Amino acid sequence: MGGNQSRSPAKSKPSPASSTTSTMPDPVVVSPSAKHTASIIFLHGLGDTGHGWATSIAAIRPPHVKVICPTARKMPVTLNSGFQMPSWFDLKSLDPAGEEDEAGIKSAAKLVDSLIAEEVKSGVPSERIMLGGFSQGGALALYTALHSEHKLGGVVSLSSWAPLHKQLGQATETNKDIPFLQAHGDCDPVVPYKWGQLTSQLLRGILPKHMFKTYKGLMHSSSDEEMEDVKKFIAECLP
Repeated sequence: MGGNQSRSPAKSKPSPASSTTSTMPDPVVVSPSAKHTASIIFLHGLGDTGHGWATSIAAIRPPHVKVICPTARKMPVTLNSGFQMPSWFDLKSLDPAGEEDEAGIKSAAKLVDSLIAEEVKSGVPSERIMLGGFSQGGALALYTALHSEHKLGGVVSLSSWAPLHKQLGQATETNKDIPFLQAHGDCDPVVPYKWGQLTSQLLRGILPKHMFKTYKGLMHSSSDEEMEDVKKFIAECLP
């Protein structure tokens, strides 16, 4: 469930983190090129950093959208023999029925929710904020959106799954009617495509505006076609 993408670092300087997110390294922030009226928070995959996605997301966002790519703190990851690496929560299994780090997932969601709250405090309405992520980051984006009291503009989840899926019935009503884009490559060897399909089936049961896109031949990465679809989705959610 990694996310080591060969992406060039963002050229903008990272902005300092506030006290509410002091347990995370500084996020990478790419300022809008026009008047700032919306923001997207995008979460990286296991072992990556905010720099891994900042440039790619900045390249497809409308000019009025600020890009925020936080970096997870390093922690021992069970799935990787306890080695320390940037991770939003501990991963214990590749099995959808396997044990999950419930406390870690919920703690990470609170951190992401605090980033949303910071944007709202700075003057951006929550409905003008999108949440997205790749792999483990996409999983956290899904979980956070479904348990946040902030009404968001939309959610993007790439090559991902729904954490604590047995608790989906406990999701808050706040974001159940917003657009969700879930995308997955059908040759993904890390987060199996079948897991993405299962997640899609579960989410369709509670999210009327959920869309699942499949990319033939795509492994555990992104593609130009996928990023073009994400670009269109962001433009629709944050016009």
